Amino acid sequence: MPQMGESIAEGTITRWLKKVGDKIERDEMIFEISTDKVDAEIPSPAAGTLTEIKVQEGETVEVNSVVAIIGEAGAGAAAGNAEAQASTSQTTAQVLPEVKPAEQAEAAQIAASTAPPAYPTQPVAEASAPTSSATPPAPPPPATSPLTAGGNGSSATPQSATPRSDQSIEELRRTRSSPLVRKIAEEHKIDISQLEGTGMSGRVTKNDILSFIESGATTTTAASSPQPAPVMQQASSAPAVAPPPVHVFEGDRVEPMSVMRKKIAEHMTMSQRTSAHVATFYEIDMTRIARLREEHKKSFQERTGTKLTFMPFIFQAVTSAIRKFPIFNSQVSGDQIIYKRDINLGMAVALDWGLIVPVIKRADDLSIAGLARAANDLAERARTKQLKPDEVAGGTFTVTNPGVFGGLFGTPIINQPQVAILGVGTIEKRPKVIQSPDGDDYLAIRTMAYFALSFDHRIVDGADAERFLGYVKQVLEAGQFTL
Repeated sequence: MPQMGESIAEGTITRWLKKVGDKIERDEMIFEISTDKVDAEIPSPAAGTLTEIKVQEGETVEVNSVVAIIGEAGAGAAAGNAEAQASTSQTTAQVLPEVKPAEQAEAAQIAASTAPPAYPTQPVAEASAPTSSATPPAPPPPATSPLTAGGNGSSATPQSATPRSDQSIEELRRTRSSPLVRKIAEEHKIDISQLEGTGMSGRVTKNDILSFIESGATTTTAASSPQPAPVMQQASSAPAVAPPPVHVFEGDRVEPMSVMRKKIAEHMTMSQRTSAHVATFYEIDMTRIARLREEHKKSFQERTGTKLTFMPFIFQAVTSAIRKFPIFNSQVSGDQIIYKRDINLGMAVALDWGLIVPVIKRADDLSIAGLARAANDLAERARTKQLKPDEVAGGTFTVTNPGVFGGLFGTPIINQPQVAILGVGTIEKRPKVIQSPDGDDYLAIRTMAYFALSFDHRIVDGADAERFLGYVKQVLEAGQFTL
């Protein structure tokens, strides 16, 4: 399992592109993975024959774990585990860090105890007792003892109830979590060492900490003194309402969520819990942009090698507005507002299997041509699973374009930890009342679009949102762009 970025601690095998016995060339794609940041195809580090697959599709393992064995060309497919590791003629996809036997056994026990139930992928032939596809969060245990919480709906149990041969090693494992998990813990004042992780070797995953927050439980430490909780924290830690049961009947098809779908669900629900979402809408006349694009699109593609769409103009209008209203390029950290120096524009890209948001870094430094190249390149590589984790991280403002599918407008959910997101509706010709220089009103056919701005009302006031989107409208309708 490759290290796909500094903050990536584990990955899930989503699909094997080769099977045992297949011949593999060096750098040939061998399997697909999904991480907290990105889905990607992984190339083989060596040429040879795939003799063993150690990690099956759907399993999650830590980075640097051995996931497969590649032997010399013509090697047998039935090579054993010990023989494969001892053979000097074989290479490994990655090197597994040294782990004590006791730790290996413990990790295997944790993985076995937290493995999700298997669901049928074919239509259900016969319905038995009604079942629920979603397990409601377990109620919090009594607050008189230190608590631990597991992911996937596991109930919280006293930490002292689980015997450990080496307590310091156990706490170290729990605190070995990703930067994202540590940030969530810091924002909610949670002691990670008191959580029971469901990741490899007891690692606390994002699922674990979000489940713990939803349960309404609180961690306790001997060193901390009781302090009144902030109002915002009290609201966010209220017990979540259990969803209604879902019944499976004959003819229904049940299939587990993909890794990407689970992460989208987690991120969206977390954003709704975190930010006070408000939206405002503007109708913008894109006629001058449409004429400019039509006039230059052929020469633009010949000169730059990429297509000229409406989006680079919108990106540049947004970066101009962000410079004027920097609150839209900020993030919230507790009771502090962090104004980001760089304007890194996220652009939502719809995939056949989900949604991903690659980031155009320092977008305010780019020309229309530079924005067009960056946007088209990122979108293409997103669809072919060639993005790197750094290319989907660090965004400070996001633009989504549901209008490409014909939608007029919507209320997009903010991409945390950002404070705003702009949704662009379909750009189409519509009748519009226009006033002549003499003050006469008349109907004209204009290229129009609805723009929707969702913003975090914790720190962005409605007046600021109106000024921001009004400025975007002013820039786009003026149509003064350099190609």
